[in-house]
Amino acid sequence: MPQPQHHWHFFRAGGFDQVRIKSGADIANLDQLDPKLWVALACPTQGLEFDAKTLAILDTDKDGRIRVPEIVAAAKWTCANLKNPDSLMKSAPGLPLAEINSETEEGHRLYCSAKQLLANLGKKDADVITPEDTADTVKIFAQTNFNGDGIIHGEVSDDPAIRQAIADVVTCFGSEADRSGKPGINQPRIDQFFKDAQAYSDWWTKAEGDKSILPLGENTLSAVAVFRAVRHKVDDYFARCRLAAFDARALVALNREEKEYLALVAKDLSITAAEVASFPLARVEAGKPLPLKDAINPAWAAGVDALNTNVLKPLLGDKTALTEAEWNVVTNTFSTFATWEADKTGATVEKLGVKRVRELLSTNMKAALDSLVLSDKALEPEANAIAAVDKLVRFHRDLYRLLNNFVSFHDFYSRKHKAVFQSGVLYLDQRSCDLCMRVDDAAKHAALAGLSGTYLAYCDCVRKATGETRQIVAAFTAGDADNLMVGRNGVFYDRKGQDWDATIVKIIDNPMSVQQAFWAPYKKLVRFIEEQAAKRAAAADADVQGQLQSSATAVTTAVPAQAAPPAKLDVGVLAAIAMVLTTVMGAAGAIFASIFKIEPQGLIPLVFMAMVVGISLPSVFIAALKLRRRNLGPLLDANGWAINAKAKINIPFGQSLTQVAVLPPGSTRNLVDPFAEEHKGRKWTVAIAVLLLAGIACGVWFYKAPVDVEKMLRQQLRVGMTSVEVDKILTDDKIEHNFVDKENA
Repeated sequence: MPQPQHHWHFFRAGGFDQVRIKSGADIANLDQLDPKLWVALACPTQGLEFDAKTLAILDTDKDGRIRVPEIVAAAKWTCANLKNPDSLMKSAPGLPLAEINSETEEGHRLYCSAKQLLANLGKKDADVITPEDTADTVKIFAQTNFNGDGIIHGEVSDDPAIRQAIADVVTCFGSEADRSGKPGINQPRIDQFFKDAQAYSDWWTKAEGDKSILPLGENTLSAVAVFRAVRHKVDDYFARCRLAAFDARALVALNREEKEYLALVAKDLSITAAEVASFPLARVEAGKPLPLKDAINPAWAAGVDALNTNVLKPLLGDKTALTEAEWNVVTNTFSTFATWEADKTGATVEKLGVKRVRELLSTNMKAALDSLVLSDKALEPEANAIAAVDKLVRFHRDLYRLLNNFVSFHDFYSRKHKAVFQSGVLYLDQRSCDLCMRVDDAAKHAALAGLSGTYLAYCDCVRKATGETRQIVAAFTAGDADNLMVGRNGVFYDRKGQDWDATIVKIIDNPMSVQQAFWAPYKKLVRFIEEQAAKRAAAADADVQGQLQSSATAVTTAVPAQAAPPAKLDVGVLAAIAMVLTTVMGAAGAIFASIFKIEPQGLIPLVFMAMVVGISLPSVFIAALKLRRRNLGPLLDANGWAINAKAKINIPFGQSLTQVAVLPPGSTRNLVDPFAEEHKGRKWTVAIAVLLLAGIACGVWFYKAPVDVEKMLRQQLRVGMTSVEVDKILTDDKIEHNFVDKENA
């Protein structure tokens, strides 16, 4: 029979339709929801403000990512084991036992396991189980050291021999943590240990009693170690002696030249210095035996003495010098040992020594350890049931919240709860930014996050009390960027309420608001004027300083004892500023002259308004387009999510994500600042500017006066006259002359 189609509810937020999870039936039927309608297709298990163990349980393939099939499987399993899946909507911290669907086989097993678990914890009469209960495996298995995971540790037995055997296995093969977190060993480690132990014992059996392999018996291993430590140096000595016998001319070079010794004596000497150790073992001569007591390179004296004591005396007897033939005998003696050593088996247990290995093999310790593992495995069904109870309890608490941050972004767009990807709040520049995310690599994250069209500030955060560090990215979605720059400090509060020192280390610049865009052209104009004035002032100042230095040099040369001239007013700087002001005022005058020609004059205020709008409109229009395209997707994709929708951050929603400081309602302000600076120069500047503007306005007014007089005369002369008579009077030479004079004026 075809499955009936489930009825879904959608809401619109962020510029797209999102499914609304309203009931347990919605959760149970998630497999019917087209994945194309899911907001996310995958999310990481790290860096989220969500229970880490719940995410680990959801991640069934242990690849560090949660995907749609895993969410669907968790939803199906959870709903099947609850009497009423609507209880998931509460996200309650505890699961009432009465909510477990005990009518099914699996549900009945979960119910019984939960009851037994609470009884083990001393909560026999409890009717609610929490994640804290299921997580306390130490108390759950308090009656026994076994917990059903097949891992045994030293505390499973009171027998010292067994405890030491477990420690020996850990020494050779390492440990594995059991459910309680204690380091122990499992069956594969035990099997491999005793397999290698037997192989190692058998390998030693081949050598025991064979003089060709162990010429010095038990002392052979230590003797071989001493032999190998100096072998290359002894071989080098006899090779040099053979070369000296071949050609005496090489003797000086073989013993090192005198200049090399001069270089050594020029600094502090040490017998272990690399320069000395690289010299020959003894003075080289053709056919000369190696002295064993005197005239030995000081860096190798201890090694040669150990060779003589542990190797040469037992094999050759007491000697004061070693010939090359005798050395070859020693070398051949250990060649069989080298062959046997190359065939070594069971090397993993070698660190215990053959004596300890054979002791473990002779006491049948493997059977004892195997028995302990079987005892632990006997509790596996109970332990697995506890794991299943833990899974159900956590899904009952966390699944609904995860769906509101995966299937839809209800938590993010409703603004009632923070989304799982929001790591805290950044306070900086009289603003609080709610859209903050953890990042691992700011440079790598910014490469993709820049496509979001959002103003982003990457911050390094430090908690000096604990030494903890983290990186975050904060989205500024309201206000302006005038005071935001790399190096500015703020305070970041994480989801636990802990405060971190935050410093901006990288900025991605994008529009924040329409208001910022409206004033941007005027701020750019002011910055341009300031920059131009500063450049010209600097150039003029440099010229003046150069002239003063030239004059001072000339005066000093002519009259050396004359006093320095008094400081003079820097005319160059004032001239530069005046030039900039003149340019600006000239441009303003031309604009005002054009405006005042407009008829009727009542339109002039509208013209000014139109000018303001015309200047700001392009910037506002471009900013509005960018603000409409702001998208949460690239921010999350850069953190390892797979976002399946254009999750927009429009202007109204962006203003809710960044709160700008405002005075509380009912507050009063005293605008008198007792420490305010007196800007006398500013007052004079404003006064001069007003006078200049007034002069420009008057000039423009008089420029337009002839037109107004002509209009007035026409109105006065028209009374009792025809239009032809009026035109004749106005074309009179005298009147025409007056008009021309006024125009010229």
